Amino acid sequence: MVFDTRPPIINFTQYGVFCQNNRTDDWKASIVKSTTSSKSEMEERILFYEPKNGHSLDHNPFNAIVTPRPIGWISTLSKEGVPNLAPYSFFNAVAYTPPQVMFSSTGNHAFGGLKDAVFDAQTTGEFVVNIATYQLRNQMNASSVPAPRSVDEFIFAGLSKRESRIVKCPGVLESPIHLECKYSQSVYIETDNPTSPNTVIFGEVVGVHIDDEYLTNGRVDYLKLRPISRLGYLDFSEVDNFFSMDRPTWEGPVITE
Repeated sequence: MVFDTRPPIINFTQYGVFCQNNRTDDWKASIVKSTTSSKSEMEERILFYEPKNGHSLDHNPFNAIVTPRPIGWISTLSKEGVPNLAPYSFFNAVAYTPPQVMFSSTGNHAFGGLKDAVFDAQTTGEFVVNIATYQLRNQMNASSVPAPRSVDEFIFAGLSKRESRIVKCPGVLESPIHLECKYSQSVYIETDNPTSPNTVIFGEVVGVHIDDEYLTNGRVDYLKLRPISRLGYLDFSEVDNFFSMDRPTWEGPVITE
């Protein structure tokens, strides 16, 4: 069955799927029967490699496989009072109650030692997550510059600071959503080079700022917000459509061990 007309909101009730987008181009939503392949045909198409032995591709596919990854645009303030701002694509929310987030840093600062966001979070106990949007994509990218520690990336990227209510470090004024965070712990995960650590920073969200322009009927409106995410290579994506699905419920017998 093919739907070739597109109202702003499409409700595929018979499939249990709700879709919405803000694209202006023509489109078609199709329900296509899945095709099957023999096991041998599938095996012939599969590229397998062990990361420790390398791969045969021109570029490492790992980052392009685990996508899209939300961007944690992390701002901190050093003990010396220097603001820092940088994007981290190894970022996510990890708990509801209390709300907690993490970001992970790979390698060291270009000028030696831990990267600013990691070092500042550990030494001051605070950081802010700023939501990176399509409108702020160039500023977000500019803030990834491997600058010396004395450089204020807010100024370098042409951004303004927003005073936080609980933590001392500022947020990005132009960003519509900020999460004020208290540092909780660091986890040092495996690395092939002990001098180039992989460090995961965890923090509790203690304050949330949301520009009400991006709320619709009491919900964060993704299509107004247009958050961006990291893909592989030098690629990014933006949220410009979404679909909803009800979670299934278990109506069978209760099984106990």
